[in-house]
Amino acid sequence: MIKSFSQYQRMILSEGRNTHLTHIEDDMWLEGSAGVSNAIEFLRSVVGMLSGSSSSKIDITTKWDGAPAIFCGTHPENGRFFVGTKSVFNKNNPKINYTDKDIDRNHGGGLADKLKVALKYLPKLGIKGILQGDMMFSGGDLFDLKADGETLTAFRPNTITYSFPKDSDEAKRVRSAKMGIVFHTRYTGKDMLSMRSVFDPQVNRLKKTKDVWFRDADFKDESGTATLTSGETEMAESLLDEIESTNKKLGSFIDEVIGFKKMIDMVMIYVNDVVKTGGVGGSTRGLNGWIMTKYNTDINKLKTPASKEKKLKELGEITNYLNKNKAEFDAMFELAELMIELKMILIRKLETIKGIGTWIQTDDGLKSTAPEGFVAVDRTSNKALKLVDRLEFSRSNFTVAKNWVK
Repeated sequence: MIKSFSQYQRMILSEGRNTHLTHIEDDMWLEGSAGVSNAIEFLRSVVGMLSGSSSSKIDITTKWDGAPAIFCGTHPENGRFFVGTKSVFNKNNPKINYTDKDIDRNHGGGLADKLKVALKYLPKLGIKGILQGDMMFSGGDLFDLKADGETLTAFRPNTITYSFPKDSDEAKRVRSAKMGIVFHTRYTGKDMLSMRSVFDPQVNRLKKTKDVWFRDADFKDESGTATLTSGETEMAESLLDEIESTNKKLGSFIDEVIGFKKMIDMVMIYVNDVVKTGGVGGSTRGLNGWIMTKYNTDINKLKTPASKEKKLKELGEITNYLNKNKAEFDAMFELAELMIELKMILIRKLETIKGIGTWIQTDDGLKSTAPEGFVAVDRTSNKALKLVDRLEFSRSNFTVAKNWVK
């Protein structure tokens, strides 16, 4: 049984907070050869788990596409219940909301409305400590969806639409609730600045109330169908060996590159732009052309010769380095593609289990889709990396119009 649960889409555990998640193939650009080794360890553990190994130290959780991200619970320093966004952890001027007046002062628009709903109903759960979750719906967000001759109760908090059969017990609970939330992270610590995140919200300890539909992000393969075949396992292990071998050959250069901050900044933005235009991974040639276009555009906006000269010098440093090490960059992009290939094998297998209807908006209307993705969590280090079909969901997240603003 599998226990399961956007700057550069990275999980930054700065001071222990879960603020962003890194795509597993991007850890190379952020952490160098150690990032590749880390990705290998994660991928190997997931392969083992999906092959029936009981020794895996990785938990897999479903990535829910909720919004906004809600931080809530009892303030460790004064005992008062609060709600907020990740700004509750600001070192200077933390935006912690105990009252509706606080929310009006700290936030605006649709976000403020959502936070007021959260402040009204979440205290009923008896939260001890602090939890983080994704808000799925509040009053007025539910609607009926017709699909395959069936009427569904649905809600779309962000990019993905979620649904349950209208006559199901789960749909009845959703319709009776004033809000819905999926919790995925718990925080511990004596004060806000020292909080550490744990990917175990312990929702079984919360009080039940009809006003709040809640759950954790755990994913269980109770049907036993999310298991790799022998052929899939063999393919996965072959890809793992190739990734590991490439990392050994390329490791010193990868570590050199991540020291060139401006280059890495360009790579990460470029990779996201590739996704926006329907591609995955990128290439050295594509990166070079993208950098030239970006810098020339920026240079044309500058007013003084001195500022233009400075920018041209910077462009020369980047492109010279890129051209000098073209073969190595080619190998890095190929390495990323290998990780993506293996990641997709695992995602497709995990997607075979669905406990809730998921849909995505297209030019032709809503179409059935898989969950947004999955998060692999190392139980020992509490580090997490995400497994997402970027061509499908990251591109949609960039392009689909949202019905609110984070």
